[in-house]
Amino acid sequence: MTHWPDPENTLKIGTRGSPLALAQAHETRDRLMLAHGLSADAFEIVVIKTTGDRIIDRPLKEIGGKGLFTREIEDALLDGGIDIAVHSMKDMPVLQPDGLVIDCYLPRQDVRDAFVSPHHASIADLPQGAVVGSSSLRRRAQLAHRRPDLQLVEFRGNVQTRMKKLQEGVAQATFLAMAGLVRLGRVDLARSEISPEEMLPAVAQGAIGIERRRDDDRVATLLAAINDADTTLRLLAERAFLAGLDGSCETPIAGLALLRDGRLHLRGEILLPDGSAVFRGTREGAADDGAAMGRDLAAELRAQAPEDFFDLIGSAAGRGSPPIPR
Repeated sequence: MTHWPDPENTLKIGTRGSPLALAQAHETRDRLMLAHGLSADAFEIVVIKTTGDRIIDRPLKEIGGKGLFTREIEDALLDGGIDIAVHSMKDMPVLQPDGLVIDCYLPRQDVRDAFVSPHHASIADLPQGAVVGSSSLRRRAQLAHRRPDLQLVEFRGNVQTRMKKLQEGVAQATFLAMAGLVRLGRVDLARSEISPEEMLPAVAQGAIGIERRRDDDRVATLLAAINDADTTLRLLAERAFLAGLDGSCETPIAGLALLRDGRLHLRGEILLPDGSAVFRGTREGAADDGAAMGRDLAAELRAQAPEDFFDLIGSAAGRGSPPIPR
């Protein structure tokens, strides 16, 4: 018989300490409680400060990329200090450390980006030369492609920090994920929602993934009860697309898979960081073929892009990264 968590043997849930990260950890706990008839005191939420949380005055590409928000949490998982780790999947590298696996996803929230500004209602309303802040290279590249007149600046920090920067006039607008605003109960901060047709979201935006030790069968059984099958299918396609490209914080990549009537529809795009070039493609197929579709779409976009595309990305991102093997 599987031994479920109890107050004497709690299930330790690892998370970052931001309000959004804590909301996601509590959602995970609440779903496990409901699925297994457990009480709140059978769980312990363990806050782990990551390098990405500590260093907020430098661009991510300068200090190591996506893994900065996961490394310390994954170390605690491998060391047994926590039993599961709750992640925003758009922050996750496509490869997990040896011994860890992500095979549980909560139902996906709103995938759209939110336009946030004290004085303007939408991107179209921004005046010529307006300053827009974002930590997302993908958002900045998409905006530069659409509105090359705008001044784009690095804008890091949690929702509260970014709102403070707007009020202080550091920028006239920024973007946040609608999913995060929904989970924080702050959809009022969105002046407008941006459709995926207007701005394709980040791969896995709006999805929460739960990481565990590969050999922990007890936790695997616990998590299986709350895994969302549709979100799993969609993320298999999107993350295969990401893996087939660069997948780092230096490459502006967007992708979204949708399920309609048992069919999976995948859209993807890659851009130069300055927005001067964008390559797009789509795939449609059986829902179970998502991973193959993602790899195939990635290969198509790589073939569309000029030979020096990834060299140009490395140069524009300021790190001179080696070209991605073609």
